[in-house]
Amino acid sequence: MLNKRENFRAAFDGFDVEKIAAYGEEKKAELMQNKGIIRSRRKIDAAVVNCRAILELRREFGSFERYIWSFTNGQTVTEPWTERTTSPLSDAMSKDLKRRGMKFVGSTIVYSFLQAAGVINGHEEGCFC
Repeated sequence: MLNKRENFRAAFDGFDVEKIAAYGEEKKAELMQNKGIIRSRRKIDAAVVNCRAILELRREFGSFERYIWSFTNGQTVTEPWTERTTSPLSDAMSKDLKRRGMKFVGSTIVYSFLQAAGVINGHEEGCFC
């Protein structure tokens, strides 16, 4: 997936949420023909739906960032390092994102996102971070 990141960036208009939210059937059909990306109709449809949901979250919270941090009152959650793949926080956020219509946002995906975004700090002892 990471090896195809630049292909995805080009195919999905630089990951511009507003542009992706406006994709219609013609653009989705074009993406299905793009051999540089993973061509799953369900995932392409989900990208459009999720971008539309992000625009709604921006309207409601002022930004997607504020929405994310609203789950922790703006505080980083520090957890001891384990091999866990979910948490009560990722469970709650996943449930809320699904309620808002998002797709492919299970707790494991959300947990990984929260770690990457710095909301959850679950680094192994001795990690350079």
